[in-house]
Amino acid sequence: MAVLNRFFRSDKNSAQEVSVSGIDVQHNLVADGDLKYTIEQAGNGSSPSYQEVSGAPVEANSPLGYSVGRITVVFLNISMMIGTGIYSTPAGILSSVGSVGLAFIYWVIGFLLSSSSLAVYIEYAAFFPNRSGSEVVYLEQAYPRPKWLFPTTFALWYLILSFSSSNCIVLARYLFEVNGHVPTPWEQKGVAVAGWTVVILILVLNNRFGYLISNAIGVVKLITLLFVSITGLVVLGGHTRVKDPTANFKNAFSGTSHKPYGLTQALVNIIFSYGGYHNSFNVVNEVKNPIKVMKIYSSISLLTVAILYILANVAYIAAVPLDELKASNQIAASLFFQKVFGSSGAVKGLNFLIALSAFGNLLASNIGLSRLTRECGRQGVLPYPRFWASVWPFGTPCGPYLIKYVLTLVMILAPPAGDAFNFVNNLQVYPNAIFNVLIAVGIYLVRWRHKKANLPRESFRAWDLAVWFNILVNLYMVVMPWYPPGKRGSSFGFWYGTASVTGIGIIALCGVYYWLWIIAIPKWHGYRIRQQVDTLDSGANAHKLVKVPLDQVKEWDETHDPTGKLIADTLHGERNSDIKI
Repeated sequence: MAVLNRFFRSDKNSAQEVSVSGIDVQHNLVADGDLKYTIEQAGNGSSPSYQEVSGAPVEANSPLGYSVGRITVVFLNISMMIGTGIYSTPAGILSSVGSVGLAFIYWVIGFLLSSSSLAVYIEYAAFFPNRSGSEVVYLEQAYPRPKWLFPTTFALWYLILSFSSSNCIVLARYLFEVNGHVPTPWEQKGVAVAGWTVVILILVLNNRFGYLISNAIGVVKLITLLFVSITGLVVLGGHTRVKDPTANFKNAFSGTSHKPYGLTQALVNIIFSYGGYHNSFNVVNEVKNPIKVMKIYSSISLLTVAILYILANVAYIAAVPLDELKASNQIAASLFFQKVFGSSGAVKGLNFLIALSAFGNLLASNIGLSRLTRECGRQGVLPYPRFWASVWPFGTPCGPYLIKYVLTLVMILAPPAGDAFNFVNNLQVYPNAIFNVLIAVGIYLVRWRHKKANLPRESFRAWDLAVWFNILVNLYMVVMPWYPPGKRGSSFGFWYGTASVTGIGIIALCGVYYWLWIIAIPKWHGYRIRQQVDTLDSGANAHKLVKVPLDQVKEWDETHDPTGKLIADTLHGERNSDIKI
């Protein structure tokens, strides 16, 4: 925890009560020029918060309940981080960087990068503790102008590329490995569809049950990685059949690579392996006392995984000859089990645990991503906002789960195996790197706007060192994919930049859609877009963007506040408000 705390700074003296001076405060709204902030307080025990009114409305009482406790926060992150990455990527990372010493440095860099990014997420959560959906909310609030541009672009991009097909295929592959059967492409696709269907059914039927199953599998994943780590220490101590277990640690930096492409690919794999450290931020509005819980327990989850990752790498390098590890097509964990236990039964057991790990990863990631998708829809920038916001009939986000199920089903069945499948799955990577840069930079914009409006300081602030480290590494990830890979060539069998260009093209098309929908078509047809708050019977709510004819715009603006509520209703709500101004 001490290492993480060097990246974090908590403002213990920040105001717990809303106190605003020197600005226009009216009807629970704070005006600062063109920007209007609504003052909201949720039922999760967080302090009142300020958010720009163009964002999705705060749900004072979460329609998804408050079932996310400290243990669930830990395992939502752990279950998403510990997937197949730590079992499959270490050999590739070692091959890319060339030496044992640099490989370990990369694993530490991955921890530091994730810590810096985690600090940024905690600060965003301190600004907006009553909103789930993480990236959706943070981009929406960091870039509120042009109005609805970032919400529309991100929501459409995310919806288009919102599928989990690669993880489903990995799950199917390892299930077949357990039985020693080599599947046909359609057998593999069939098992992937079956596994994906089971995941969605578990999540749709009951929130608490979904959390319980995800946590239970998370415990198994943690125990598995702990077993590998402890076994590695036993190997290092010379108490197994492995001869000279310290040989690979001598001359640790011998053979270090200086090739930019290989070093970048290693960093991509490191980031992939740590991916998921922020998953719990997708459910912030379902957590009681969210800032304290997130700050402590998300840090615990990241630190725990980082220690186990480094120990697992010690285990692999102690047990497997270096040349064999670099050249092998098998996953590093399989080689480790073969060298230590020397039995195919142990490897089959490992394959089952990896399949279970992939299944747990699908559960944990889709719990978070369903909330992210729901928040996209609640902004009003997608058609049928009620469909996205509704929790009918099981108290779960069924709409987002349904859309994600269908999209993933198509992506499992449609693309042929090989380059096409890998290419489609990698379309998410480059745009995601761009949005990561925008999120990191955006924290400075949020700070500046809140300071300019004399709003209370957030209860947690990341060190500038952490934020800038996060910005620079993410910028590196945006720039380096354009560096030619040389003789190694693209991993797709065609031009190495195709996936990046296509990803940028998809973002650009989302921007064109925004321009047509919000600017061009309203201008041609003589109306303006305004927002309304639409409340469902369950207590869920969403913004609905409506068309107001030009001759009625003035009347609309006079009779509605900036959130889209009738001013008469707003005044009545203010009389009954418990928020102190």
